[in-house]
Amino acid sequence: MDPQELEKREAIIAHCVKMNRSGLNQGTSGNISIRHGDGLLISPTSRPYESLHPHDIVYLELDGTPHGDWQPSSEWRFHRDILRSRTDTNAVVHAHPVYCTTLAIMEREIPPIHYMLSVFGGPNIRCAPYAIYGSERLSELALDALQDRKACLLAHHGMIVTGSSIEQAFWLAVELETLARQYYGCLQLGDPPLLSEKQIQDVIGKQNGYGLTDAQEE
Repeated sequence: MDPQELEKREAIIAHCVKMNRSGLNQGTSGNISIRHGDGLLISPTSRPYESLHPHDIVYLELDGTPHGDWQPSSEWRFHRDILRSRTDTNAVVHAHPVYCTTLAIMEREIPPIHYMLSVFGGPNIRCAPYAIYGSERLSELALDALQDRKACLLAHHGMIVTGSSIEQAFWLAVELETLARQYYGCLQLGDPPLLSEKQIQDVIGKQNGYGLTDAQEE
């Protein structure tokens, strides 16, 4: 195993563990992938994160053929399809954080309540319609919801966040759960006033990569 591949496998394990410790996820319900060569590396299905070793991470070809001791995450399809269709994306984080998942259960998108929506590429975080986990249909719906965005919610399920690196994707996942928590809090008081699409676009132009470079993520 070359050093670059080993580093990616170790990064997946480290961020899976960090995902649970941060409260972004519970148990083994989340999964992480990183682009590698002509395919991707992805966390295995139903394996406790703390027990993982680099050789436990599964290499997946783009045709869906797995290589390794374990089966890939049951959500490998949308990981594969996102990385195959988006050349600007090198890592995908999927998790079930409390506030994102609460909004997803209610089939609510996150509207422009805060200027930090801009780091995801637009004025809202869409919620993809429900489809059973691991299905091709779920992958199709997720790709639609991710159009021109770095994240989406999955109805009655959780979140997907993408990034140019695993560090960026994780940073964005934390930011998304924060926004979901803020929106949930606002809803307890009523419907919040919203920023306009122009106001969000103005922030996108002003930020010019704020928070999205590796040096600022960890």
